[in-house]
Amino acid sequence: MRALWHYVVCALIALLTTLVTLKAPAIANKIAALTDERPQLAPGFWQTPTIKGYGKIHYLAASEFRPQPDQTYNIVFQVQDGLESRKKVNDELDHVARTVNLYVASGVPLSQLKFVVAIAGTATPVVLNNQRYHQRFGVDNPNLDLIRQLTAAGVKVTVCDQAVAGHRYPFDWVDDHVIHALSNLTTISTLEKQGYVLLPM
Repeated sequence: MRALWHYVVCALIALLTTLVTLKAPAIANKIAALTDERPQLAPGFWQTPTIKGYGKIHYLAASEFRPQPDQTYNIVFQVQDGLESRKKVNDELDHVARTVNLYVASGVPLSQLKFVVAIAGTATPVVLNNQRYHQRFGVDNPNLDLIRQLTAAGVKVTVCDQAVAGHRYPFDWVDDHVIHALSNLTTISTLEKQGYVLLPM
């Protein structure tokens, strides 16, 4: 009988230890929230002035290294990481939206932003049209509205056709707002020769 109780007690202790271990992160987060002395952000602290709903910024007029409204900016953005959840907007593409918002908030007209997005690698699926994206991942493509807003703002969103082929996607699966480029290698090298700055995201 003692042996049986010994095993029961050991099992209960093991179960209790497991439960405490599993709950520890949640408990720690609650304690951290209660003791967080940082001020709460005021409504409107984050804004998305040009690309609505994407690339949130907090503009500070007194900051250094602000873009100059009388200059033209030529940037090619390298977007190639897409391993995060397929159910949300690609983080690197969202950073392109942030860049647009920051430049426009600084007074640079959209007409003076010569921005090109070069998509490849594991980010390639973001360019799929909604029908094909839904077939592949079971959800609507969360990137399409952002891509369309970027395009409307004058940003050229391109995809590496070598990456499309590498993923075995038929080329007509790509959304109509996306430009087919021979490759990211040639897109970036060609644009750099034309004076564009490469900005890996």
